[in-house]
Amino acid sequence: MKKILIFTASIGGGHNEAASCLENQFRKHGFIVKKLDALLEINKTLDALIIGSCKILINNFPKLYGGLYDISNRERSNKLITHSLSRISEEKIYEIIVQEKPDLIISTHAFMVGVIGHLKKRRLINIPFMSVVTDYEAHRTYIDENVDAYIAGSNYTSERLIKQGIDKEKIFPYGIPIREEFLKRLESISLKPSSFQILLVAGSLGLKGMKKVLRNIVDMEGNYNIVVVCGKNKGLKRSIEREYDELIKSHKITLYGFTNNIPVIMENSDVIITKPGGLTISEAIAKRLPMIIPYYIPGQEKENLDFLLKKGLAIYVSEIDSIKELIESMMKNPKILDNMKENMKEMYNKSCLDNIIYLSENLIENCNYKMDLNYGS
Repeated sequence: MKKILIFTASIGGGHNEAASCLENQFRKHGFIVKKLDALLEINKTLDALIIGSCKILINNFPKLYGGLYDISNRERSNKLITHSLSRISEEKIYEIIVQEKPDLIISTHAFMVGVIGHLKKRRLINIPFMSVVTDYEAHRTYIDENVDAYIAGSNYTSERLIKQGIDKEKIFPYGIPIREEFLKRLESISLKPSSFQILLVAGSLGLKGMKKVLRNIVDMEGNYNIVVVCGKNKGLKRSIEREYDELIKSHKITLYGFTNNIPVIMENSDVIITKPGGLTISEAIAKRLPMIIPYYIPGQEKENLDFLLKKGLAIYVSEIDSIKELIESMMKNPKILDNMKENMKEMYNKSCLDNIIYLSENLIENCNYKMDLNYGS
């Protein structure tokens, strides 16, 4: 049996979710799969430092985070960062590859592209390498001539990769990997309420801005109910429980922390209010669930938002105070939602997971496996 080595990183939830999705799919097709958190494997202290710093910046200094993202996306500074990360990481990563002896390496985080690319450039490994771009705009860190195949979320993403110098023959717009439950219609178990259902999502880290959104929509006119998903932010969930205890008891608000039931909730919702993380918006597109974006993390999420607006898949609300009026107009005029659903239908790629498996099989078959040099040679 062929073996797949998947590298991910726990910076946000999307990279891990995409990696887990691929892990499950490859196992179903008879592959041996090893999934590793790259930063954790390299150095636990480094992992804690990077993830902790990202959480602090995202939650408390989002503009600074966005500025650092933009700086790292410039050619000269990106080369310096990539080179530094490779020097810190590649010896340990090489040891893992030697130990695991994979037939294909996959990364769902841009951090690993430069590391694996440098090992291939030095001819230490000649194993096919696939990079999964988990946002709709590819950061410069994804760019490396030694990547054998890019999985892109859309044709838009493919065009952006080509503009950055990637050979179009290496790019496959098969969609960002998401769980199979999002790729199937679930009418047989649908519990769609008669009221207009609003899904309010914070993301894996939680987002305090959603409390302001909730305050603005709980007293709307019309027949509606609100499903609130706080992610892993336990403090946010407790705060909402205290403030909206009566509405929760009366089932006007349904409150979740982290839940794996999102496919069914999406299936039964009329609109989702969310930040534009790559995985969440891919899941919404697959479910043809119109999106309202009232907040985003500067950097990759701003680029994802630009993509959504260009394709007519979402509405951006710059002032949260106006979100109430927008949803009330959607309830009265469903055509607003229908237009977004139709645009999503054109992007929907039902067989993207199988396409990735077939591509992987071809990459393995066409590669002469070789790893006959010692690190440092």
